[in-house]
Amino acid sequence: MSGADRYRLMASTIMPRPIAWVVTRSLDGCINAAPYSFFNMFGSDRPVVALGVLARPDAPKDTAANIRATGEFVVNLVPFGLVGAMNATCVEAPPEVDELDLAGLDTLPSVAIAPPRIAASPVAFECRRTHWLDTGPGQVMVVGEVLHAHYAQHVLTGDPERPRVDPAALDLVGRMHGASAYTRTRDLFDLDRPLWRDAQITPTTAS
Repeated sequence: MSGADRYRLMASTIMPRPIAWVVTRSLDGCINAAPYSFFNMFGSDRPVVALGVLARPDAPKDTAANIRATGEFVVNLVPFGLVGAMNATCVEAPPEVDELDLAGLDTLPSVAIAPPRIAASPVAFECRRTHWLDTGPGQVMVVGEVLHAHYAQHVLTGDPERPRVDPAALDLVGRMHGASAYTRTRDLFDLDRPLWRDAQITPTTAS
């Protein structure tokens, strides 16, 4: 099968996928923003996330080029209220164009790295690259350590010393099948994890 056919099947099967709205900054100071759904958390001590960036026919994507050059990126999460702005940053703009300006988005400075975070995003992770893996021609996987995490107050609940996230307030979206299908994280159910001591079956003695 061709790479495009493999993508079509795999991306329509492995879902829903969380979205990393990634902000990077080039060495000459140009800001880039783009959403990526090949993304997830892969550890908490150290806290790490991983991001997959696919190839572009003519040149590396700006996100990959900037992370390779600087080692820094911010992962912003995408609530339903920002899907229009997120979609606006999908445009294949030249490297010198700031997609956040195109989408009318304000930013806030990061604490430890140069790329800013999206002010309206309820969660942002400042990341520094720890691993870079070339997984195919022009295709890479980036692992980054989360240096600082920013949470909007309205998505947190409970004890301020040990806060929890209110999923309904977060109202995130994820990618589904095809080129334009998304989902909201609203259809939830609970399933308790079984305990081994409760799952063991007492053996019977054969007669």
